[in-house]
Amino acid sequence: MKLQDDAAARYHKILDSPEFRDLAWAESIQHQMSENNLAPGGRFVCPVLRPHFVTRRQYEAMSKASESLYSAIDRIRAMMVSSPALLSRLEMLPAEKMLAAVNPGYPYLAVTSLLDTQLCNGSFQFVDTDTYGPSGVVYHDALSDLFYDSGPVKQLRKKHKLAKVAGMKKLLQSMLAAYKVTGKKKFPRIAIVEFRPPFKNTPGPEQVLMAEFFRRAGFPTEVVTPDQLDYRNGQLSRGGFGIEIVYRMVSAQEFLVRFSLNHPLVRAYREGAICMVNSFQTEMLQKKAIFGLLTDESITAKFPAAERKAIREHLPWTRVVQPVKTTHEGKPIDLPEFILKNRERLVLKPNDSTADLHSYYGSETTDQAWDRALKSALRNPYVVQERVLLPQAAFPVYQYGKMEMRNMEIEVHPHIYLGKLGGCSTQVRDATTGFSTLEGITPTFVLQGGGH
Repeated sequence: MKLQDDAAARYHKILDSPEFRDLAWAESIQHQMSENNLAPGGRFVCPVLRPHFVTRRQYEAMSKASESLYSAIDRIRAMMVSSPALLSRLEMLPAEKMLAAVNPGYPYLAVTSLLDTQLCNGSFQFVDTDTYGPSGVVYHDALSDLFYDSGPVKQLRKKHKLAKVAGMKKLLQSMLAAYKVTGKKKFPRIAIVEFRPPFKNTPGPEQVLMAEFFRRAGFPTEVVTPDQLDYRNGQLSRGGFGIEIVYRMVSAQEFLVRFSLNHPLVRAYREGAICMVNSFQTEMLQKKAIFGLLTDESITAKFPAAERKAIREHLPWTRVVQPVKTTHEGKPIDLPEFILKNRERLVLKPNDSTADLHSYYGSETTDQAWDRALKSALRNPYVVQERVLLPQAAFPVYQYGKMEMRNMEIEVHPHIYLGKLGGCSTQVRDATTGFSTLEGITPTFVLQGGGH
């Protein structure tokens, strides 16, 4: 039995022991979540009652692969500077390209980001990236502390040595490193910039916790919306609060729908008055077409061996949906024809995750529906990607005073800071129905020792 399977089985056995059968420990965990702002709107951010386990070997493999992947992406970014044709393959809007062309003042493509990862049977695939103030970091750190000291995990730690993988400290360190590179000497004040739903005047719950963390570390922080910002005499501000670092949690596409390129945030960014984390250059990473460039051997043939190995082993084949000839596994194909004939193994995804478009999973559609989906994808910015199945596992769920085992889909999110792995969270969702509210974050612990 694999190390993580053994840890999960032992944990479940602990829950069935007399000491924990009365479920007082479960009530305690949910009470602590409520007390620590981990139940916004009355919904617990962690819907399950056990952590997710990864082995040290898996964690180090994700670290090595993600580092090579980001190195390859940075190589492609450099190639785009002298190749407008290559840049055009990302399907970016003209205004997005203009913003991406602005020098952010530091050399990093992404100060902070996460990789959507399917980790199964000792292997893993990166299927997407997120650079819009990647979610889950602050929730994960709080949940890690809460679960690590819970009764069942304490019992498990007698047999298995567990390591927490906190990320908030590394996030702040990375932000300050980028700020330092920009050459600014002033002690920075931080603004977390977000959009809010209509008629909502309060900041998002995760942003509130993040701001509290930055303040405790000694950095004045406010959560603001773009329409609250002003820029005068080289100073970006909200009211009387001056801003040196902007932690951006809004996409360029959403921003450009509402504001012009003359907005105070853009002017401050262009003039180098702020350090923006992440910069508008990371819009390149948000386009799923970046995976199309990475998995195109005609582009990466001369990349270093470590980068090509990471791409080959950990990225699913991806192409922008167009009526073109391309390659698959080294063989020439007509792309639309290939998509139609290989429905079961493919998925059609919007190029931009913020677009109001749907994904289509070929294995879940009929031939006729797949044909319609392809026609839609040819009219809109879409990519086709080889489908990677989400791994599933049983997790204990506590609802209405009872505990039951529920099959959950698992997606691991390595958090990347300045191109290096600096933490890891896990997203879980109910695998039994598409309409369940059982979805959220569970802490990730690294199992020390051998195993896969």
